[in-house]
Amino acid sequence: MELNFATRTKSMKASEIRELLKLAENPNIISFSGGFPAPEFFPTEELKKITNLVLDKYSSVSLQYGASEGYTPLRQVIAKERMSKVNVDCSGDNILITSGSQQGLDFTAKIFINKGDKIVVERPTYLGAVTAFKAYEPEFVEVDTEEDGMNVVQLEEVLKNNKDIKFIYTIPDFQNPSGITMSLKKRKQLCILSEKYKVIILEDSPYGELIYEGKCLPSIKSFDKAGYVIYLGTFSKIFCPGLRIGWICADEAILNKFLLCKQGADLQVSTFNQLITYEYLNNYDIDSHIEKLRNVYKSRKENMIECTKRYFPSNIKYTTPIGGLFIWLELPEHLNSREIFKVALENGIAFVPGDPFYALGGDFRHLRLNYSCMDEAKAEKGMKKLGEVLKRF
Repeated sequence: MELNFATRTKSMKASEIRELLKLAENPNIISFSGGFPAPEFFPTEELKKITNLVLDKYSSVSLQYGASEGYTPLRQVIAKERMSKVNVDCSGDNILITSGSQQGLDFTAKIFINKGDKIVVERPTYLGAVTAFKAYEPEFVEVDTEEDGMNVVQLEEVLKNNKDIKFIYTIPDFQNPSGITMSLKKRKQLCILSEKYKVIILEDSPYGELIYEGKCLPSIKSFDKAGYVIYLGTFSKIFCPGLRIGWICADEAILNKFLLCKQGADLQVSTFNQLITYEYLNNYDIDSHIEKLRNVYKSRKENMIECTKRYFPSNIKYTTPIGGLFIWLELPEHLNSREIFKVALENGIAFVPGDPFYALGGDFRHLRLNYSCMDEAKAEKGMKKLGEVLKRF
């Protein structure tokens, strides 16, 4: 069959992580490859009650079309309760409900990128963002990630030498894949640079509330005086990913463009799912639920770090995140994570090789491990086997 696809589809590839997850469906595989929250902590009993409440309270309205912006009371609650956690003072008018934060990535690319436009991404960065952006055929400019986040000196050099940068994409909190957290100083510096060079910052924060100690860190958006920061949030990591409830927080002038995208893409997020989320927030203490997740993930992270020390060769480096879902391993120069992956899979272990997280490719010395979706005993068993594989190389 001959089909005349758009030329931009040539740059569209299947998500490597999604393909790896298919392999990991084998019950004999211990998989560290996903970025899933722990399913045993989904509030299923509460949601049974909330589902009945929504149907009784809203009846057919819960099954009808709704506003493209999203359910107004939910937008107001997000502005008041979730955005205030990251020090952003805004109203529901600054919030648009999306089908997860992934849709926010796609919409941002659709709004800002023409073919050949330059965008700045961290090195490494979230693979799902690279996949979303590639569909619009940009030119990627990578900026190195340091122990405290994006290298802002290098970033300013990029901005000086490239007057046509469309936006800077960053994950400041417990970054996927590296687990690194951007310092407050650098968050402020990014805002200064965005205003100085009049360039948008796309702040992606799916993990911000999963900090293990203390309060959430102030977002980059909280330092934004000129309106150049677009913030992406989601309930996927702190509530239920299957409901696909995320949001965009931005100045109204920018949000209007996102609204047009939403209308053209899928009209709206499920009314029913929005009402489920809203009524859960009204009837239960999500902050207590998040605190439970923090404690579990902290324990699982510490277990994985301890297993890394106990079972892995001593020349393998790793990050120690203060929140989130991942650790990031750096291999010695002579090792290749792709080659290790093949042998690991033969031995019943899956992880994500590091090279897909580099927009321009070329790095085979890293790998990402997830610790959120597995109990500690199973994780230790898997880490011990992975350590045995690593010692063969």
